[in-house]
Amino acid sequence: MIEGPFFWLTVAGVLGTGLAAGVLCAFSAFVMRALAALPPAQGVAAMNAINRAAPRPAFMAVFLGTAVVAVAVGVVTLVVRPEDGMVELLLGSALYVCGSFGVTAAANVPRNDALLRLEPGSAQADAYWPGYVREWTRWNHIRMGASAAAAVLYVLALA
Repeated sequence: MIEGPFFWLTVAGVLGTGLAAGVLCAFSAFVMRALAALPPAQGVAAMNAINRAAPRPAFMAVFLGTAVVAVAVGVVTLVVRPEDGMVELLLGSALYVCGSFGVTAAANVPRNDALLRLEPGSAQADAYWPGYVREWTRWNHIRMGASAAAAVLYVLALA
C-alpha cells in the first residue's frame, strides 16, 4: 500500500487529473458544439476570447501543476517501486504527461495560435473555422480521455 507523502502526492494526482478531465470534458461535451453552431465570425471571436482567458493562474496551476505532479509520481514510483500499484502509477503518469499535456502542446495550442492570428469575419478565418473545430475537438477528446484514465489509474493504485 502507498503511504505517507507518496500517498498524498498520488491523491494530488487524482485531483489534478480529475479536474483537468472535467474541464476538457466540458469542451468536448458542449462548449465546442455551441461555438460550432455560431456563425464563423462569432465562433472565432468567442474561441479567441477563451484562448486569451485560459492561461490564467487558476487553470495553469491545475493543468501545469498536474503535469509536475504526474512526473513526480512517475519518478517516485520508479525509485520506491511499490509492491502494489506500480503499473497503474506509471501508466497514469504517462497518460497525463503524454496524452493530456503533450497533446495540448503538440495539437491544441498550435491550432489556437493559428486561430488567434486570424481576424474574425475574414475569409481566412471563415475557411479555417470548420476544420479547426473538428480537429481541435478530436484532439480534445484524446486529452480528456487520457486525463480521465490517469485519474482512474491513480485511484486504482491507491485502492
